[in-house]
Amino acid sequence: MPPKTPSLDPVQLSAYFALIEVSSLLRHAIEQQLRDAGDLSYVQFQLLARLGDQPTGSHRMTDLADGVVYSRSGLTYQAGLLEKAGLVTRAPSPDDERSITVTITEAGRSRLAQVFPGHIEVVSQMLFEPLSSGDVKKLAGLLEPVRDHMRSTPPRSAAPRRRRGQA
Repeated sequence: MPPKTPSLDPVQLSAYFALIEVSSLLRHAIEQQLRDAGDLSYVQFQLLARLGDQPTGSHRMTDLADGVVYSRSGLTYQAGLLEKAGLVTRAPSPDDERSITVTITEAGRSRLAQVFPGHIEVVSQMLFEPLSSGDVKKLAGLLEPVRDHMRSTPPRSAAPRRRRGQA
């Protein structure tokens, strides 16, 4: 007898589909706002925001990839676009010459300041407006342990690299 296929009950399925739809709608609105306000992709905004949050304005590429859950190669491409635009610089890490450090520039900070007001407006309007402050606290309380559970397994960007020809 074949093993029983796991399934979700109707409430779990409804919660899952609602989460996916809310995430997709919110991300679409945010991406549109970022393009219109600052000619940034969602990932580029995430990179600049994470760098802007650091006291030094710098981060190792691998740590950035893990933080935004993006592939190393994809992040390298996005950082290259940001560097061409003068929004970041890249240099070998002072701690490990194999690592690359990305640093936000003043132009990058300026671009963040340009897009942040609209970003906050979209998030507030789409996500928080229909909720009471108590609902927002509940939402945060529900999502934090889920996020922590998902983060307990290293993101794909942190997985050891396989050499070509290895399975």
